[in-house]
Amino acid sequence: MPSRQGGPGRGRVRGVGSAVLLALCWAGSGLAAEFDCIIEPSKSVDVRAASEGLIEKIWVDRGDTVKKDQVLVTLDSGVERAAAESARYRATMQGKIRTGQSRVEFSTTKYKRREQLASQSFISLSDRDEALTEKRLAESELLEAKDERRLSEIEYQRLSEQLRLRTIRSPVNGIVVDRLLNAGELADNRDLRKPILKLADIGTLHVEVLMPIEAFGKLSIGEKVEVLPEAPVGGRHTATVAVIDRVLDAASGTFGVRLELPNPTLKLPAGIKCRASFPAIAGRSAPPAASAARPPAKPAPAVSGKPM
Repeated sequence: MPSRQGGPGRGRVRGVGSAVLLALCWAGSGLAAEFDCIIEPSKSVDVRAASEGLIEKIWVDRGDTVKKDQVLVTLDSGVERAAAESARYRATMQGKIRTGQSRVEFSTTKYKRREQLASQSFISLSDRDEALTEKRLAESELLEAKDERRLSEIEYQRLSEQLRLRTIRSPVNGIVVDRLLNAGELADNRDLRKPILKLADIGTLHVEVLMPIEAFGKLSIGEKVEVLPEAPVGGRHTATVAVIDRVLDAASGTFGVRLELPNPTLKLPAGIKCRASFPAIAGRSAPPAASAARPPAKPAPAVSGKPM
């Protein structure tokens, strides 16, 4: 069977002959049409570390149910924690700022006295200017101390973010499909072939359906469709048309349709075959294909009764 790419359900192989046979079965009938489909997770996530590090502990295992923001993996973070604590302490230090404030107060008082004495000609103007320079230098040192403290605060924020990345949380509600690494192994964020965990979001399922071209134009986004999973799951579940392919496959005479199936209790598994039962699409007429209008045929000229 040929593989198909580029749209909902294109990654799943369907028999072209079966699709055409189904089209012949429902064409012209007023009954609901059923088509083969497959139920898939709405998201598949490979969990990796944002930075290289030694795995300290993995909190989940294959088959476990996880919630969004739940802690999945912790990496060894002793060095990062010490660096963040050092930056936090520097960001709260008050010594340089208090020293600078004292110097500013002293130099300001000194300058005011020199200014008063200079106005009464008891000291030279150079002594007054020297006191003014000391005051300005003290103000600059205080400003520098405040700038250093602000930089320490920013550095603490940066190191705290790095420390936060050493704890990996779940980005989705779903299940753990596979666990590829264990505690004590190195999590290398450059190795794309081997993530730590694989997750699947099955809170909302995607139902991929392959339909014959004859059904194109007879569906609409938001339409309700019944999905019948195969045994042993069984049952009838209501899904909604979410995507209708706008690019058709001429070789197989089919197009893809994606349905969204809510699964809040996570009871329905993904990766199983099903049947999608569409309401009486056979009775709907597809929109007419755009074609160039043909001019009306001209009447044939009358035959003359004169002999040749």
